[in-house]
Amino acid sequence: MTLQPKAAVSRLLPPAAPAETPPRLGDLGSGTLELRLAADAADLTAAQALRYRVFYEEMAAKPTPEMLARGHDFDDFDALCDHLLVIDTARGRGADGVIATYRLLRGEIADRHHGFYTAGEYEIACLRAYPGRILELGRSCVDAEYRSRPTMQLLWAGIARYVLHYGIRLMFGCASLHGTDVARLAMPMSYLYHFHLAPPALRPRALPDLRVDMNFMPAERISEKEALAALPPLVKGYLRVGAFIGDGAVVDHQFNTTDVCIIVNTDLITDRYYRHYARNQPGIVDEDLPA
Repeated sequence: MTLQPKAAVSRLLPPAAPAETPPRLGDLGSGTLELRLAADAADLTAAQALRYRVFYEEMAAKPTPEMLARGHDFDDFDALCDHLLVIDTARGRGADGVIATYRLLRGEIADRHHGFYTAGEYEIACLRAYPGRILELGRSCVDAEYRSRPTMQLLWAGIARYVLHYGIRLMFGCASLHGTDVARLAMPMSYLYHFHLAPPALRPRALPDLRVDMNFMPAERISEKEALAALPPLVKGYLRVGAFIGDGAVVDHQFNTTDVCIIVNTDLITDRYYRHYARNQPGIVDEDLPA
């Protein structure tokens, strides 16, 4: 389960500490799992090392020479973002315990620096013009041993509290389907196009030189069961909270993925999840939560 597992900028920077002191998210945990934001350069390096193991060693993406030498996935955006971490305290509370991560880039930070990662694949002027604070989600990954409901629920809970802390109104990012043979992805891509396409005012469009049409087959030929079975768990989790999809997919041959743009109204996240976590301490048991 990945989001944006590739470098979209030409110049790669070494790991750096987050630009701002991250907010506290409160007490969230499940068993030995705890969630917090990266607090220093060591935390960021741990997240980058996990991303490298998942994206490059497990999923066979092709690292740059700099990434290969370091054994880390990194780019210019890392130093600008907050990094959500899930820690297994049974493995330690420091870098050794990081077993899941999510990268969060707020609109006001993007506007002052490189812009958004997603803009390397999609025209997102409609999102940048949205009348409210926006947040880009990216670089989501979970260690193979921890791809379970409690881990994903912690990540979603952390995002919900982060959204409330900063008053975020809209979230978006590039989500990946495995493989570059779009014909084999015809069913899930057509399903996303016909049943989850964003309204025109919030519909990013893949850049013309990268765009792949997602409308492979008419709606009446689509099997929802088959389409959902072919989608990655992360994409299905977004759909469960009412996510929309941008127009057009982008094929990344280097990373063996086909990307779609996800858009989520944060009211759907905060109403459904934050109230649950605010009243339940400290366990994470809710059958309605996305896994």
